[in-house]
Amino acid sequence: MSNRAVLEVIALDAEDAVAAQAGGADRLELVTDMAADGLTPSRETFSRIRAAVDIPLRVMLRLHDGFAAGGPQGLQALVRAAEELRGEGAEEFVLGFLEEDGQPDLTAVERLTAAVEGCRWTFHRAIDHAADRDALRKRLADTPWLDTYLTAGAPEGVDAGLPTLLAEAARRGEPGYEPQILVGGGLRLEHVPALRAAGVDAFHIGGAARPDGWSSGVAPAAVADWRRALDG
Repeated sequence: MSNRAVLEVIALDAEDAVAAQAGGADRLELVTDMAADGLTPSRETFSRIRAAVDIPLRVMLRLHDGFAAGGPQGLQALVRAAEELRGEGAEEFVLGFLEEDGQPDLTAVERLTAAVEGCRWTFHRAIDHAADRDALRKRLADTPWLDTYLTAGAPEGVDAGLPTLLAEAARRGEPGYEPQILVGGGLRLEHVPALRAAGVDAFHIGGAARPDGWSSGVAPAAVADWRRALDG
């Protein structure tokens, strides 16, 4: 069994996707509008990216900034988007919703996972803004097809969250801690050794794959630097 770490890269378009795969990415997270921290891409964008690369794609289900589903109308729009993307061939998703008090929005999660039944999915960095991370994990423990938590360990990013990430990695396999920890959010190469030593085996980069900023595309060489660091 390989212990190769998963490298997931954010892709906004087919050019990003091709560059990320060329650099050694294992999987892509597909989003649009990074000014809002990543929203659901169009069906057309998904279709172009799916045609351009042959690595797994996880598609964001989030229609506006923040971690609220947006009430009944917002949730219905999310379900429609999920069903359209599923119809276009999407097989993996990224989602996560909180109530105003920081508790997980189980209604939204249940509706969306029903809409993409059978598809593996990531609960994203909403966990970093939850009132109680441990309680959230335990409440979601039996949710079908949840196999990953994307987290920085803290709202501020990996610098602040590293102790939490290391502690959660040590609990892998406990109830609520079975999903893979995918570390992302202010992640830098110097964080990698401690995380790898703790058994973390999945890493998520966005800006780090774009040395010239979000207005430019993914740089294969930047992704390759991460691939080498993870494999080393």
